[in-house]
Amino acid sequence: MANSSSITHFLLLPFSGTRQLQLLHFCLFLAIYLAALLGNGLIITTIAWDHHLHTPMYFFLLNLALLDLGAISTTVPKSMANSLRGSRDISYAGCAVQVFFVFLLLSAEYFLLTIMSYDRYVAICRPLHYETLLGSRVCLNLAAAAWACGVLYALLHTANTFSLPLCQGNAVHQFFCEIPQILKLSCSTSYLREVDLLAFSAFPFVGCFVFLVVSYVQIFRAVLRIPSQQGRHKAFATCLPHLAVVSLFITTGFFAYLKPLSISSPSLNLLVAVLYSVVPPAVNPLIYSLRNQELKAALSKLIFGWFQKQ
Repeated sequence: MANSSSITHFLLLPFSGTRQLQLLHFCLFLAIYLAALLGNGLIITTIAWDHHLHTPMYFFLLNLALLDLGAISTTVPKSMANSLRGSRDISYAGCAVQVFFVFLLLSAEYFLLTIMSYDRYVAICRPLHYETLLGSRVCLNLAAAAWACGVLYALLHTANTFSLPLCQGNAVHQFFCEIPQILKLSCSTSYLREVDLLAFSAFPFVGCFVFLVVSYVQIFRAVLRIPSQQGRHKAFATCLPHLAVVSLFITTGFFAYLKPLSISSPSLNLLVAVLYSVVPPAVNPLIYSLRNQELKAALSKLIFGWFQKQ
């Protein structure tokens, strides 16, 4: 049996054993990755360039785009490189770094989505107090808190996971280094320490989920009381993209970590991991740009302005 001190690398789960399907996986992930880079890059550039978008909602959206770019860049390039080379290897240090950044970015994104629900609640339910409750300093502090919580959680869980003795080989049954899969390699009951830590740290996540639900109940009650149909449509247009992003992120993430063991399988785990770690960063820009007239107008101005200068 190997132990953690003798492990120098891990073996990631390949998408296929045949060369043709490996190249197909490379091309598919490359297309998704480029779409995520383009979409999130355009959102970041547009919000930074257009001073009309320098509001709390777009400030948080810019942070979300940064997190999405980081999250997909942490997992997809390594998987593409392995498929192109026909390899499965990732170094021990590389695996630890991947776990750290995946946990940091996904945790911070969850906290940021909670903050964005508060932004929508204040904008719709307490519009007269919007500038007071969400001033520039408050927004900076809230965004910094989301990032800081992500860093804290990532440090805590990465250090705890990689301090466990590993006795079950070095094959990680996922296309990137994921804590639940690494725990399966730990010795006997040593993994229970990290399981206990995960259970304890889940309380803030449950609290955020409750806050999200309560916020949107209040938002929908307030929107339905708006007398004009145009006013209701405008209010829904500002919160539905966020609700769609939250729903996609939470349902795929919760299913990945809370699905029953009876339905667990390598192929299902692989599919779910793609759904919660690869798909959201690629489709989030599309969700926001399709429903947001201000963002579409600013993006059009930016693109047409760039072409006119050429």
